[in-house]
Amino acid sequence: MRNEIEESSVAIERVPDVATQARHSGQRLRDRRKSLGISMTAAAEAAGMSRVTWHRLERGETSVAWGYVLAAVHALGLEVEIEVPGAAATVPASSDLPVLPLTIRLSDYAQLQRLAWQVGDGATILSPREALALYERNRRHLDIAALASGERALIDALSQVFDVDVLGV
Repeated sequence: MRNEIEESSVAIERVPDVATQARHSGQRLRDRRKSLGISMTAAAEAAGMSRVTWHRLERGETSVAWGYVLAAVHALGLEVEIEVPGAAATVPASSDLPVLPLTIRLSDYAQLQRLAWQVGDGATILSPREALALYERNRRHLDIAALASGERALIDALSQVFDVDVLGV
């Protein structure tokens, strides 16, 4: 029994300081978000999580689920790479997920702008979730054949990131 305890103590000593790594990673997420000029709420919405969870990530809390970490990294246009100490650097594989902007300017998407007539306070910018909701609610009013390539790419990205079929085609 004593031998088992000694072995587990040795194993614990070899594990890097996870809390320090989490705090460092959280600080890097915060620095990136701030450098992009993005609010915590907008970043959290783009990553599909609550603002509280995003705050916990930036604080470096180790209890935050791995999926949230990956979503946050993706939302900020970053990549996670697992490094093997002492191994030669490798080129990271590109992600199959599309890049989705954190904010969507209505003036950049003609049909979305037309669908957003009822959005209050003269809003000119939407979050990806708000844009998705407008497209889904008003899909019957979309002229699919007249979609500009940029707007079609936005709808495809929304569909893929949020795993919904916006256009129903």
